Amino acid sequence: MKTVLISGASVAGLTLAHWLRRHGYAPTVVERAPALRPGGQALDVRGVALGVLDRMGVLPEARALRTRMRGMTMLDGEGNEQWSSTEMALSSGRLDSDDIELLRDDLTQLLYGHARDGVEYVFGDRLTALDEDADGVHAAFERGPRRTFDLVVGADGLHSAVRRLAFGPEPEFVHPLGPYVAVFATENFLELDNWQTWLTDGTATYCVYPARDNTELRVTLGFVAPEPVECDHRDTPAQKAILAERMSHLGGDTPRLLKAMWDAPNLYFDVMAQIRMDHWTKGRIALVGDAAYCPSPLSGQGTSLAVVGAYALADELGRAAGDHAAAFARYEERLRPYVELNQALATENPNGPASEESAERAKNAFALDA
Repeated sequence: MKTVLISGASVAGLTLAHWLRRHGYAPTVVERAPALRPGGQALDVRGVALGVLDRMGVLPEARALRTRMRGMTMLDGEGNEQWSSTEMALSSGRLDSDDIELLRDDLTQLLYGHARDGVEYVFGDRLTALDEDADGVHAAFERGPRRTFDLVVGADGLHSAVRRLAFGPEPEFVHPLGPYVAVFATENFLELDNWQTWLTDGTATYCVYPARDNTELRVTLGFVAPEPVECDHRDTPAQKAILAERMSHLGGDTPRLLKAMWDAPNLYFDVMAQIRMDHWTKGRIALVGDAAYCPSPLSGQGTSLAVVGAYALADELGRAAGDHAAAFARYEERLRPYVELNQALATENPNGPASEESAERAKNAFALDA
């Protein structure tokens, strides 16, 4: 049985582990965090990605976990209402759509629960080196012993260690789009009832909505910077200081949200960026999800790309009867048009979401049975 090391217990990594196991591979997932990462924003699963969840047998559970927004309100920078809607929410689109929105941690817990048997998990460790020869890929870890695998897949996000170790320095592939975004969870001190609130003055924005039966809030803060912001993506105190400085001029509930941010134990902060690469595979090593083709949150399609990309990679490995080179080539050929259409959604309209026509075309531009 061929062995595959997957770096990252992400949506892409967990989906890939599930499908590799079903195709007769022996997956090992290594995750830097001590457990599945908590928190995160609500994610959208759309179009053909719903078909992948259906084939995994988890779609009914995913639908049961979906957010239940009743609508949204848009405020100006001083906190005055501009408009409201009971038909759509900016984070998820039309409320009557078949697409689903669910919390990131709910989705990863769901996928993990269906990718346990036959999958080895190593939490609290990370890759430090990869050396490939005819016998496989020799992987070195920060804590564990060196091990050899037939294949290695990076499903470790925008700042992928596998991409850096195997393909080159991060700046070669990361293309910032301008805005910065942060996400954290806190208690529902605003007493929102399945209602989403946005505030923006054109330079900075917040979005806040309730979760967990209205017991907590997920807060997204964002700003546009004229110059790149220098900050280590793992330095949370520095990130919070930057956010406080950039957001403090806003009205509405901004002061209360910033106070909650300082107390939040988990915060995600990064620049909105895309990963653009000529190839996602090299020798016995491949990339999937954000590590390979992050479209940025502006596209609304990062989760769907991760799910579909993991399915496509495992499907081609299953078809190739052990010929990973043929499988990798077919994976790239088959998936690239889908990736390009979905990445284009983030840049089609710099001042707002892409057109409904473009979004509809992009989310379904992949055939599961090619």
